[in-house]
Amino acid sequence: MNELTPPTYDVAVLGGGPAGAIAATHLAQRGRRVLVLERDRFPRFHIGESLLATCNDAFAAVGLTDKVRAAGYQVKWGATFITHDGSHDRYADFSASRELAEPQTWQVERARFDRMLLTHAAEAGAEVREEHRVLNTEFEASGVTVTARDAAGASHRFRAAAVIDASGRAGLLSRQLGLRREDPQLPNIAVYAHFRGVPPLEGRRRGDIRIVARHDAGWFWVIPISDELMSVGVVLPKPLFDRLPRGSHEGMLRHAVAETPVMAELMRQAELVWEARVEKEFSYSTSAYAGDRWLLAGDSGSFLDPVFSSGVAIALESGLEAARAADQALTRGDLSARSFRRFDARQRARYEAFRRFVLAFYTPSFRDLFFQPAANPAFFRAVVTVLGGRWRPTLPTRMLIAIFFVIVRLQDRFDLAPRIYPRGEDGRARLAGAPGN
Repeated sequence: MNELTPPTYDVAVLGGGPAGAIAATHLAQRGRRVLVLERDRFPRFHIGESLLATCNDAFAAVGLTDKVRAAGYQVKWGATFITHDGSHDRYADFSASRELAEPQTWQVERARFDRMLLTHAAEAGAEVREEHRVLNTEFEASGVTVTARDAAGASHRFRAAAVIDASGRAGLLSRQLGLRREDPQLPNIAVYAHFRGVPPLEGRRRGDIRIVARHDAGWFWVIPISDELMSVGVVLPKPLFDRLPRGSHEGMLRHAVAETPVMAELMRQAELVWEARVEKEFSYSTSAYAGDRWLLAGDSGSFLDPVFSSGVAIALESGLEAARAADQALTRGDLSARSFRRFDARQRARYEAFRRFVLAFYTPSFRDLFFQPAANPAFFRAVVTVLGGRWRPTLPTRMLIAIFFVIVRLQDRFDLAPRIYPRGEDGRARLAGAPGN
């Protein structure tokens, strides 16, 4: 195969997770010849079970709404945030926002959810090849050559006009091209597992995620995957993770639980379902999200600390946007980086919009204000709009958010609201163990 060989496919999608599956679906529905190369055999385990309300927009765009609703996933209306000792809690109800058209979303078992999305792509006409590990991607003037190895060890070469890298945190193209940028302000590590015997919330909030903010810069997630199964994890900045006693991952998780009264009570009768796991390098971005004949979607381009459950929402939205950009570029006959400038700028803006909230969550001044029940409802509604996934809200909402962040900065100096979380030892607006300590 050489440079003169015409492409067999319009687009090769590297990875069959949410970003890759939705990109392949949209392109196939547009009549494009699409190849999906997925390293694993689905279903396979994946963390990241909590969806945001804006995922509904992506489902509707590719005809997935009915399948998602029929799948029987746990219904989610929002998130409950709880202080380490249970003295304060705040409910972020997505229906409070006027900018989230479909506020109800889901908690999903990713193995089943991801398989549903990938199957939908195949049904739309995409050629899906599982257990094909991508080894190399070569860019030429006339197309892209992707080399992959199948489960039997045989090597295959595929020709496409363009590539969408949706390979997740493996970041095939971003690593190959030297684009990845680790986020030095979010060097966080997660320890997590699935449990039985964790009591759920009651009533309408039964399927909602709980975020428990520790007394330091760490936090826990508690996500109901089913009526019996809970995903439980702790996220800690590296200095705090390094203080955990060495041993099994389960032992580390249970030690972190024992340090936080609310979690200790919730987990009192919890039974481990499978071995605990650790994830590192939780936050990174890239110096470019697109170039000549290539685009990055989902975690292949960037990944953020999961405190606000933005992972799948970003994957679906960016995957759909990559597919639309590729489709339009193919129509124009221009697959250069210049053709993808708007796509690149939008990915960068989305990452920064969510990152602003993630960084703020690790400051005591943000937590002090966030947990105040008497806080101005307009400000809280604006914050909930972004937490529901609408990262680029209307101008009035953006103005409210800007004012809220000004108040957060003032809180550290003037105590506009009662302090709930202590400052760092030097009095600065950071929690113990946060970056910079």
